[in-house]
Amino acid sequence: MTQAPPAAEPDLLYSDEEEALRAAVRALLADRCAPATVLASLESGRPYDSALWQALTGEIGAAGLLVPEHLGGQGAGPRETAVVLEELGRAVAPVPYLTSAVLAVTALLGCDPARPEVAGPLAGLAAGRTTGALAVPLTAAPGAAGPPTVRADRAGALTGRVTSVADAAGAGLLLVPALGPDGPALYAVDAAADGVRTEPVTPLDLTRPLAHLALDRAPGRLLAAGDRARAAVDRALLTGAGLLASEQLGLAEWCLAETVRYTRERTQFGRPVGSFQALKHRMAALWLDLASARAVARNAADALAGGTPDAPVAVAVAQAYCAPVAVRAAEECLQLHGGIGMTWEHPVHLFLKRAKSDELALGTPGRHREALAAPVGLPAP
Repeated sequence: MTQAPPAAEPDLLYSDEEEALRAAVRALLADRCAPATVLASLESGRPYDSALWQALTGEIGAAGLLVPEHLGGQGAGPRETAVVLEELGRAVAPVPYLTSAVLAVTALLGCDPARPEVAGPLAGLAAGRTTGALAVPLTAAPGAAGPPTVRADRAGALTGRVTSVADAAGAGLLLVPALGPDGPALYAVDAAADGVRTEPVTPLDLTRPLAHLALDRAPGRLLAAGDRARAAVDRALLTGAGLLASEQLGLAEWCLAETVRYTRERTQFGRPVGSFQALKHRMAALWLDLASARAVARNAADALAGGTPDAPVAVAVAQAYCAPVAVRAAEECLQLHGGIGMTWEHPVHLFLKRAKSDELALGTPGRHREALAAPVGLPAP
């Protein structure tokens, strides 16, 4: 009896190409996404920063990293996409990258890309000509999205309501899971079509807008049906949750770096407050948390890139760990900034709100810990 070859060891290191991509994205964000710019954009009423989005997609090609070259993308993968999300998290950039370039793109790739109904929208998303949104609640977790709340008739007319869809207000293309005449299905719906109404709601994180979707016989184009539709949505949620850990990592890294910078400059009793032993211990403990968060986030991205059977476990571990670390880093950043951290003018509140929002997105840490129970043979809580 021959033994199966051993599984490849996970590669947690960044390649030269990934570091070059990081440098390009970081330079773009430093030029166009300073904290003052993000704060100003919150008052504009725009769903996202369209100029930054065009630069990110047109100049760098970041929106097509998950899309094969023959379909109009860059032919990269989840590892490179994770690097982009790290930098976007570090800047709390108000762009629909997670929702469009990850969730919507992955859902389309789970359909049949040879069909024009799939290939056309996929090329548009990869080029950044349009943005997409997977019409599920932001809190939907991999493997537990629940039954569709939208129904489709034989003609493809969709009726129903989906609550708290991230970046739906600015999307041009909606990918709507629905219950069709023959079971679950996934439809493409133009956001500007008759019968589509988006109802913006005020979210905690203003850099990632939410909206309720109301569909009243909206015309839909069938993308996939049956098990394939269900698998496409589940894969999109799994990929989104795994790569969200990299956004949380970047957010936490900014919070620690900003805290260290501030405590070096802020003086109390004639010395920098960062020299006080109690604060040193808090920042050192946070640095250790970030080192572990980087390892599990990279492991999740690598598992998704390799399509390994352990990918669901790697994603659940990453989310269960990285989400609380990001919140803790943002809370420490705010507390160690003292009174100035409580002001609207300081950007630290942007990071705290994004961290709290991300903690709920695509499954809470408790939901991911519960999902880990069966695969690793532990009793559920």
